[in-house]
Amino acid sequence: MRCSTLLCILTGVLLYLVLGAVVFQALEAPHEEGQHIQLQDTRRAFLENYTCVSPDILQALIEEVADAVGAGVDPSSNSSTFTSQWDLASAFFFSGTIVTTIGFGNISPKTEGGQLFCIFYALVGIPLFGILLAGVGDHLGTGLRKAILKIEFLLKWKVSPTIVRVISAILSILLGVALFVAVPTLVFQEVEKWTLLEASYFVVITLTTVGFGDYVAGDSGDGGKDHWYKPLVWFWILLGLAYFASILSMVANWLRVLSKKTRAESGSATGSEVTQHEQVVQGKEKDVDKENAFPESLYSQPLDYFGENLAYIDESSDAVSGKLHLDPLLDQTQPVSTRSQKPKRRRLRRPLPEKSSKISPIKPEKKEPNGDIKPPENPPPPKDR
Repeated sequence: MRCSTLLCILTGVLLYLVLGAVVFQALEAPHEEGQHIQLQDTRRAFLENYTCVSPDILQALIEEVADAVGAGVDPSSNSSTFTSQWDLASAFFFSGTIVTTIGFGNISPKTEGGQLFCIFYALVGIPLFGILLAGVGDHLGTGLRKAILKIEFLLKWKVSPTIVRVISAILSILLGVALFVAVPTLVFQEVEKWTLLEASYFVVITLTTVGFGDYVAGDSGDGGKDHWYKPLVWFWILLGLAYFASILSMVANWLRVLSKKTRAESGSATGSEVTQHEQVVQGKEKDVDKENAFPESLYSQPLDYFGENLAYIDESSDAVSGKLHLDPLLDQTQPVSTRSQKPKRRRLRRPLPEKSSKISPIKPEKKEPNGDIKPPENPPPPKDR
């Protein structure tokens, strides 16, 4: 990822955080101020009605109650019998919130031994739960992919695969919302005696692993008295997290494949344009070479030995470029560097014509120093007519 892209994402996240801070401050600050004013009015009314109680004694009582609530004690219970929040079901649920990284915070270890054990327990349990979550999500995703492939096979002649995958992803998300959000919301509303908004709030905050702890299943209502209730809630958390993780993984894979396909298509289109441009350029170069090339009739004319050998050795460079003279030593217009250049490429020698016993080979004509053609020394005898 480029630094500019990373900076843009960081700026967007910071702006999103600032937006959330402004909205939450506008919504929650007035409510907090009203609760504070109400608490002060209640305390003043209590001291006026019970004049025998001093403000210091009342403040000490309030601090004791606050500490007890922080330790997990229910202050609304007036029963003389002790009911621990660390029963086996509650402890199992607390261990589940550690490994899932939810951490509601409604109960937490207060002793030094409990805190030390919680550290090592989290270090081992979180990776272990991650492996379990990946395995469960893989099996759920495999089932979803098989179902989607069946749908694609049934509709392959009517609808394109891309539309089928988009519809399948939407249906999968709706199915997950129905099974792991809507149904649990109604169950918690009935068991915990919460409102619809409170139950929905708890479900979403739990499945997103935020876990504020202000609403926790089993801490209110009659459902918390059953030992099977909290472990069942933990298994719902496991399946819900695995399902939505598989959905997100499947959608991410589809987007990755789609982006690769788009890049491949754009690359092929660009490559075809470049190829066509290269073909046009090569065609123009061939036309120019044909114009600059020597006509074939020149090769049939008699040449001196040096020029003939040069054309025989490097015929391609002479014929294609048209700029090299047949006798470069006689061409004084070319620079020395050009005359001393080596030929670019040598072609295979042309096969010599087969010699006939009846026709004598034509010897090359020799030139005199003045340019006249020297007659042969032994002319052939005239044929009898």
